[in-house]
Amino acid sequence: MTLEELKKILDKTGLPVMYGLFPEEDAQPLPVICYWEDESNNFYADGVVYYAQDAVQVGLYIKLRNFLTERKVRNALKDIGWEKSISYLSKQRCYEILYEIEV
Repeated sequence: MTLEELKKILDKTGLPVMYGLFPEEDAQPLPVICYWEDESNNFYADGVVYYAQDAVQVGLYIKLRNFLTERKVRNALKDIGWEKSISYLSKQRCYEILYEIEV
């Protein structure tokens, strides 16, 4: 899967989606989805990468927990393996629900 294909999958949620962060002048009202490459998890031997795989964070940013909205994201990612974590960002006054996947 490519990042472009991931964007198409996330677009199916109907929520605003952006790679990285929304520029301040284009900030969207919550909920929004941002996704970005976090690190790589490559398979290599003898100094050669045989298979490159990127770890990607998909962040759902939402003011209040809304399980219907969360389900939209989960359903969009249904054919992809993911791990989820939830944090409250007190400065931004919103929840960050991260889905960690590999592409």
